[in-house]
Amino acid sequence: MNLRAYWRFLVVARHFLPLLVAYARDRKRFFVIGSSRRVTPEQRRKRAQQLLDSLLTLGPTFIKLGQILSTRPDVLPPEYIEEFSKLQDRVPPADWDEARVVIEDELGSVDDRFDEFQTDAISGASLGQVYLAEIDGEKVAVKIRRPGIEALVEADLRVVRWSLPLLMYFIDDSRSFSLETLADEFSKTIREEMDYQREGRMLTEIRENFRDNDRICIPKVKESHSTRRVLTMEYVPGTKINDIDSLDAGGINRTELAETLQRAYLQMIIDDGVFHADPHPGNLAVQDDGTLVFYDFGMSGRVDPFVQDKIIDFYAAVAEQDIDAILDALIEMGTLSPEADRQVMGDVMELAIADARGEDIEQYRVQQIIQQVEDTIYEFPLRLPANLALVLRVATVVEGVCVTLDEDFDFIGVATDYLREEGYLAEGVRNFIEDRATEVSDATRSAVRIPPKLENVLDRVEREDFRVQADIEDSDGLLATMTKRLILGMLLASTLFSTAFLYTQASLPATAVGIVGTVGLSLALWWSFRSKQAVRAKPQFTRQSMRERDRESPGGLNTSFGEDGDDAYSGD
Repeated sequence: MNLRAYWRFLVVARHFLPLLVAYARDRKRFFVIGSSRRVTPEQRRKRAQQLLDSLLTLGPTFIKLGQILSTRPDVLPPEYIEEFSKLQDRVPPADWDEARVVIEDELGSVDDRFDEFQTDAISGASLGQVYLAEIDGEKVAVKIRRPGIEALVEADLRVVRWSLPLLMYFIDDSRSFSLETLADEFSKTIREEMDYQREGRMLTEIRENFRDNDRICIPKVKESHSTRRVLTMEYVPGTKINDIDSLDAGGINRTELAETLQRAYLQMIIDDGVFHADPHPGNLAVQDDGTLVFYDFGMSGRVDPFVQDKIIDFYAAVAEQDIDAILDALIEMGTLSPEADRQVMGDVMELAIADARGEDIEQYRVQQIIQQVEDTIYEFPLRLPANLALVLRVATVVEGVCVTLDEDFDFIGVATDYLREEGYLAEGVRNFIEDRATEVSDATRSAVRIPPKLENVLDRVEREDFRVQADIEDSDGLLATMTKRLILGMLLASTLFSTAFLYTQASLPATAVGIVGTVGLSLALWWSFRSKQAVRAKPQFTRQSMRERDRESPGGLNTSFGEDGDDAYSGD
């Protein structure tokens, strides 16, 4: 029996229960019955701030959970995403005496293994802390796992697993899959981040991929002084990438620096398939000659070849501003539901491209589309497979850093140039031609095969030996609803006749029983017509539903997509 886990469950429940109750009342005004409530963006933001405070209070595991949730717009509304993106994974370091025990358990005596060791941590985070030391005259950074963090994380992961069935009750079916995959992803991610041997391997692999690029610097791992709980690297100083004043004073070309940063991530994601996944300003620095330095590879990921190909297709479609191709790429990646209203999503993509390029858009279109994007993005048929969540986070944070360096930075233009230089755009044209040639070949073979089959079908029709079997798909239960209403109507009719007969021929108690049954059936039939779910059909997100939300909206137009500044980035 793990008493710590049980106690943590009670502590977590105390923090989250008020929000879960409020969410349950949003869906059913009186928990069991009643229509849903309209929740305003102001109410959502207030709840998001309350939840953010709870995550900070609950400590390291839940801070990490909040950071992962900030990458999942398919799970949380935009107000929560914006608030959680401000989470800074920075806490005071543990006492040196406790940290010293970890080092000596892993490496032996500090005095024997290091020439010098500064006992004041130069940075502290929820899972680890970093010290400055010296080995054989070389300065090194020593990252140590926070003392006692393993037991706390394991207890919290048990709490998350125990809480999942309860959370499923409060959310709708469209998000249950996303929440389950998120829980699995979180357990895997936080365990990987605590494994410093894995971090060392990822760091070394990415460093090797950039060995010929003199614009990128990645610290080298000191294998002799690294274990699962201690990671020792060469110390590479630099200016924080968002310290604009210092960069300008040093004569750094910020536009070139932003391009270097974006190209580095395009190479990692599209070419190499392994990438640094935590590019906030605390993990990016600049040397005096403009070299870009990467720190902290605890959060890193891999991209499988299929996703790499689809990302290339997506970027190529964006470069050509081909809205249909963009939507096709999103569907093939599993990010966009095939049932989505393509016209609505096309408007959104067109607006996003124009905004990214800084193009002017007519005001009436902004009012028509932006409000719907902000109010309904949580309800878009968008999904985020686990292997794409980190990619999305990287793309958004990198773009934010690039815009901080150069407010006129053309993110799409740089990506287009990179794809063209690497031959991906030309390869895309070649693949298109090959695909069309394959289609022509298939059509030719079909033209040869179809006539004999068609003749056989016509012969069967002539002999009256032709039957058609049809399977009706009723995923929304419409036939079941109609059948239920028909049965209730028949029962009500028979009950009315029986009650009238009892009234004329039987005693008053028997008649009362008939009246009660008649009333009950009448209420059941009335409720079946009143229920909104009875006639819901797919797709759930359409232009009509957008217009209905407009009519229900209390008013007000908020055209802010987010906030600039350091507080918009997650911590390491």
